Amino acid sequence: RPYRCPDCPKAFKNTSCLRRHRQLHTGERPHACPVCGKAFAQTSNLRQHQRVHTGERPYACPQCGKAFTHSSNLQLHRR
Repeated sequence: RPYRCPDCPKAFKNTSCLRRHRQLHTGERPHACPVCGKAFAQTSNLRQHQRVHTGERPYACPQCGKAFTHSSNLQLHRR
C-alpha cells in the first residue's frame, strides 16, 4: 500500500482510494442533490440519498415483500 495519507497513518493501494479517503479530512462534498441541496463526498452516496425523493425501494424482502432503500436495512430486517 504505497499511497499514504499525509493526515493520518492510513495507506491505500491506489491514488483514487487515497483521494476518496482524504475527503474525510478536508470535508469536501462536491456532489450535491439537485432537489434539496444536501451534499455528499461520493456519487454513490448521492444516488442512494436521491431515493428519499423518488420513493425508490429496490431491496425487497423475499419472505414478506417489505422494501427498503438500503441493502443494509434489508439485512437487518431479515435477522
